[in-house]
Amino acid sequence: MKTAPPRKASADPLDLVDLDAMLSEEEKDVRAMVRKVSADLCAADIAQWYEEGTVPARELAAEFGRHGLLGMHLEGYGCAGMSSVDYGLACVELEAIDSGIRSLVSVQGSLAMGAIHMFGSEEQKEQWLPRMAAGEVVGCFGLTEPDHGSDPASMSTRARRDGDDWVLTGRKMWITNGSIADVAVVWANTTDEPGGRGIRGFVVPTDTPGFGAHEIKHKLSLRASVTAELTLDGVRLPADAVFPEVTGLKGPLSCLSEARYGILWGALGAARTCLESARRYSVERTQFGKPLAAFQLTQGKLAAMSTELQLGLLLALHLGRLKDSVGLRPEQVSVGKYNNIAKAIEICRTSRTILGANGISGEFPVMRHANNLESVLTYEGTVEMHALVIGQALTGVPAFR
Repeated sequence: MKTAPPRKASADPLDLVDLDAMLSEEEKDVRAMVRKVSADLCAADIAQWYEEGTVPARELAAEFGRHGLLGMHLEGYGCAGMSSVDYGLACVELEAIDSGIRSLVSVQGSLAMGAIHMFGSEEQKEQWLPRMAAGEVVGCFGLTEPDHGSDPASMSTRARRDGDDWVLTGRKMWITNGSIADVAVVWANTTDEPGGRGIRGFVVPTDTPGFGAHEIKHKLSLRASVTAELTLDGVRLPADAVFPEVTGLKGPLSCLSEARYGILWGALGAARTCLESARRYSVERTQFGKPLAAFQLTQGKLAAMSTELQLGLLLALHLGRLKDSVGLRPEQVSVGKYNNIAKAIEICRTSRTILGANGISGEFPVMRHANNLESVLTYEGTVEMHALVIGQALTGVPAFR
């Protein structure tokens, strides 16, 4: 009979189901490294960045690149070639600091670099990926438009042929890293062109005449993140700027699946930070002559939050193992984002109730994370769209229109 390993002497309050036992030592080392790097670079300043609505994104990109975090799950071209689980664990640690910090890394690595890595020509890969992996070049991903969010097939941005060149005209909205980017992956409709093949992806250096990027201000969420509107006013590109093979929505949606995978992990980092803040506060805060933790209602809240966090992490780990072994189907990614973001938001909101009025103070991270997750709930597919993806997988009936 196989002898069971010795049981832990005491429970980790943030890992009651011993999720760590399912991780390799190498995975734990990656997690510890990202936790230290993100804390050293951001922890002392993140509350101020959020309050001021600013973030030193280019400087952070250079540091994250130096530590191999940009495109860390991609192979070759200066990328670290780590596993999907490694990347997921990194997203948890980055978002435990702030969703904006994780967005900086995931937009660079999963969207901009991911698109070039999956669909770019060899020349495009060699030109851009090594410098992006090093953080020397910042990228953005232009898909969403002012009038077309969940329906990218109806995009208005057009690419027309002019001799051997392509000329792009249109607008993109809510573009992370947009106003600091050196290169933009822009998706445009070529249907109107003779022989046009629908939606195509283009690699656009942002110093190209006609390209503009304007930072969006007055956000109440993701304030420690650069968000921009892109304008393309007759942007002329050479023939080799287009992704050579991919056409239609397969291209951008494949990139979004990569980003969604990191998000379904990352949001749990925000939830973990809020849960730990609430747990610690409940032990230290005294009311009616005893700590808040001594009240049954408080323990009920903590138990519910802890359970949902552990379940979300188990789901994320399962999907990560699948991704590393056989790959993921779109509906599997949707299940992860649909569940984990909603549960993370609920954990943040419930944590706020334990902190009472202090929960809305910038001295605590809870309201900042809750506000950020309102954006995370919407971007890379709204909760409604993911519900429809899951619904179609369940019934075989598409209900998007």
